[in-house]
Amino acid sequence: MLAGLAIACQVWARLRLRAAVVTAVARAAVQLVLVALVVRAVFTVPVASAAMLAVMAAVAIHTAAGRLAGLPGARRAVALATLGGAGLTLGVLFALPALPREPRYLIALGGIVLGGSMTACTLAGRRLLDGLRRRLDEVEAALALGATPRRAVADIARTAASEALLPALDQTRTVGLVTLPGAFVGALLGGASPADAARFQLVVLVALLTAETYAAAILVWLLGAPRTLPYPEPDRER
Repeated sequence: MLAGLAIACQVWARLRLRAAVVTAVARAAVQLVLVALVVRAVFTVPVASAAMLAVMAAVAIHTAAGRLAGLPGARRAVALATLGGAGLTLGVLFALPALPREPRYLIALGGIVLGGSMTACTLAGRRLLDGLRRRLDEVEAALALGATPRRAVADIARTAASEALLPALDQTRTVGLVTLPGAFVGALLGGASPADAARFQLVVLVALLTAETYAAAILVWLLGAPRTLPYPEPDRER
């Protein structure tokens, strides 16, 4: 019913994503059923959690890198940024006594921070590419005056990373005031007390913010000294 309402709105507004809504909902349904079966098996074989996290990471990297095709070296940069941001965050979380060291927590938090790192890489990379195209003349002028590629692109890279973090910052600032996040609601429905649910949600939000910050910063550092500059338009001839 809700998917039908979304499609109806797209038809009314003459948007171009009607087919994407249908395929996205269908894929989500199939994928969640398969994931539920896999997670159930993983909980009975703890060592399998590493394999599941590896699959999650591979899909996250592939998805974000596919959005940044206009940036040379994007796939390698996305891989390092995603694994760096998520790996650091998960390492700290489970090194401290913040959460039980159990497969269910590793899978749950791993999926959340990998998803956040993926989103941060996508947003930072697209902002970086857009900034390079819009401010190409400015970058070329800086290079002509003797600036290194990294210095010429530094302001664009910082802006890209900062803007990529806005969704995570807004979510953290408005938690409980605008929405009740999924981790909080899920913990409540699972029988946790409101205090325990709030504690778990805070851990999730801080973990997301940390992972996304490192992912965005690593990505723009790796891509922030380009050897070649993108054209303002894909078909521009020089």
